[in-house]
Amino acid sequence: MDNTGKEKEAMQLMAEADKKVKASGSFLGGMFGGNHKVEDACEMYARAANMFKMAKNWSEAINCLNQAIDIYTDMGRFTIAAKHHITIAEVYESELVDIEKAIAHYEQAADYYKGEESNSSANKCLLKVGHYSAQLEQYQKAIEIYEQVTMDNPLLKYNAKEYFFKASLCHFIVDELNAKLAIEKYEEMFPAFSDSRELKLLKKLLEAHEEQNSEAFTEAVKEFDSVSRLDQWLTTMLLRIKKTIQGDAGDLK
Repeated sequence: MDNTGKEKEAMQLMAEADKKVKASGSFLGGMFGGNHKVEDACEMYARAANMFKMAKNWSEAINCLNQAIDIYTDMGRFTIAAKHHITIAEVYESELVDIEKAIAHYEQAADYYKGEESNSSANKCLLKVGHYSAQLEQYQKAIEIYEQVTMDNPLLKYNAKEYFFKASLCHFIVDELNAKLAIEKYEEMFPAFSDSRELKLLKKLLEAHEEQNSEAFTEAVKEFDSVSRLDQWLTTMLLRIKKTIQGDAGDLK
């Protein structure tokens, strides 16, 4: 089926879903399985959204998912509503590249998951929010998320060094002294952080930054990267810190 065929099928599903929603709201519809009709409508909206996604009609896919979300939230089905918010966030993230809207939908999903006490799912969404907030230079928001996720969930303790490392880098971009104080706090909260390669790197970077030594900064990053490959996010944050060293060329080579 080509894109036109998929869109046509999606439009038909939407029309059927709309009819079911209207029928469920009528007096007779309410007496004869109104809720069942509404659930069917939600499933149709979700199927229509998938067809629109296959046809790369992103705005209509989002529209269908929003229709389903409105109904599910009215019914108190917040877990399914959260899943649809994640799907919308992923479209904004990967296809429409509107990171602020992706953040808003991940935040809404996290709120719904928290309300249902699905903390693990909520934290996954919050970590996405932290990741993108830092990219958009909303460092305080990112720091609060990385700290909250680590402290709220004892099961994430094994990931604590990663999240404290990311929070420390966000602090570092804002202010060197803030970073030092944050690192001390994280060591107290999570003693295993003291022995981590991440902390050793942070201390070398702080020293290089104090001395305004961009060569030492780059050398420390290269040494770390040779053992643990830096991803795009970490590379971006490290470059932002390095650019605050006077006379820096702005790369990590």
